[in-house]
Amino acid sequence: MALEIRIYTLSTCSHCKAAKEFLNECGASYDCIELDLLAGEERVDRLNEVIRYNPSISFPTILVGDEVIVGFQEQRLREVLEL
Repeated sequence: MALEIRIYTLSTCSHCKAAKEFLNECGASYDCIELDLLAGEERVDRLNEVIRYNPSISFPTILVGDEVIVGFQEQRLREVLEL
């Protein structure tokens, strides 16, 4: 069974863009939430999700199964995705 991947990003973040490009190149299926493009209660709810996993609120915040990866850490992603 494939790992569930969720990535919280900002649309203007270069590290977020690099992380998404890496996941795309790997053929990984993921759910991407660009917080700065959300509004109202949905934005608040998603921001609270980020805070739960990453209290420093930095981006990207990547969830791979039960693992939380803060920032674009290519080697760590390779390990978790078993690439």
